[in-house]
Amino acid sequence: MAWVTKSSTEEYNQTPEPPKQYTRREKAGNWWHYHKVMVAAAVLLAAAAVWILYDMFGRARPDYYIGWVGEAELPQDTVAALEQQLAAYGQDLDGDGQVLVEFTQFSFDFDPPEDDETDPTYRMAMLTRLEGDLSLEDGCYIYLLQDPEGFQNQTGALQYLDGTLPSDGAGDWQNMVYRWADCPVLAGLDLGDYTGLTTIDDVTGSSQELLADVYVARRGNWQAENEYFNACDALWAALTAGAVPPAGE
Repeated sequence: MAWVTKSSTEEYNQTPEPPKQYTRREKAGNWWHYHKVMVAAAVLLAAAAVWILYDMFGRARPDYYIGWVGEAELPQDTVAALEQQLAAYGQDLDGDGQVLVEFTQFSFDFDPPEDDETDPTYRMAMLTRLEGDLSLEDGCYIYLLQDPEGFQNQTGALQYLDGTLPSDGAGDWQNMVYRWADCPVLAGLDLGDYTGLTTIDDVTGSSQELLADVYVARRGNWQAENEYFNACDALWAALTAGAVPPAGE
């Protein structure tokens, strides 16, 4: 067998190669490669925190919440005009130097027809949201209703026009509402026109004509009196001054 041996005179370089020297750009690129996901997550969390803090402390809070309950949402132009015009009859409840009214919209049908294509899950979610709002001490107090009978039968939340509370199961909703057109203050608001009944059409019309057959009602307070309810009662009195109750409904 032949053996291959190394020459005794062969010299070996025993000095290891020095580590590679990375440039500043290469170091930054390497760091970014391994940390970019964490950086992106941190940025998103920071943005969410800023938004929450702004929403809590930076955004002006409404003084009044008014509810709309109908088969479809009101046009954005109509809502904006209502919020601006109704604010003139309210008070600065939080002392921030301005009166703000905000509409909360609940769009669903209390008694949908058999051919209604609305997702039942959506309808149930909207009803749950409405009932949740009715449970809040500072939720909507004044409501604009397309179907006051369905609203009262479903929630039992309205009070009579004279301020008394109905008994459980009371169905005489006619004694709990005014028609918009029968309220001189409301019917006289300058609400202008709307463009688009929804965000995807360009239908135009008069906001006052759109609301003419809508009913106005206030929820009953079965809880202890509080400043918000008292202020909302004052707003209700101002908006319904001179109103005529509906007859023969």
